Amino acid sequence: MMSGRQVRVSFVIPLLLAAGACVPEGGAPKAANAVPPVVSPAVPAPQQPAPPATKITTDLTAPRITTGTATYRCGNGGTITIQNLGTSLRVVGQEGAIEEFAASPANQSSRYQAVTHDAIVIDGREALVMKRGSTPQTCTR
Repeated sequence: MMSGRQVRVSFVIPLLLAAGACVPEGGAPKAANAVPPVVSPAVPAPQQPAPPATKITTDLTAPRITTGTATYRCGNGGTITIQNLGTSLRVVGQEGAIEEFAASPANQSSRYQAVTHDAIVIDGREALVMKRGSTPQTCTR
């Protein structure tokens, strides 16, 4: 019995000592390799030009300009045609009624609201159409 406990303790103590040696007293981590790499002073390292800096600018305040027309089939069996004008939508309903929807808020391109408080949310190939006083319906391209 005693030899089994000695074997376990003999494995645990060196592991704890090794872990304690890795943690410095000041709290800063130790370097993994304190020896600097050997560089031959006779052969200079080849100089490569630095790649040009690429600056990516994303202006979230400007709406995306995507114009186009798509026809959507709705859950009630009807269809609507949506013309995307960039900052607004023109929607032609089943009966031929035309309604204008402005981006809401103005700096995005997925949520639109009409003066009548109707709203449309475009998400990929789907449009969620919300009419005042009726259940929202999903229309698909």
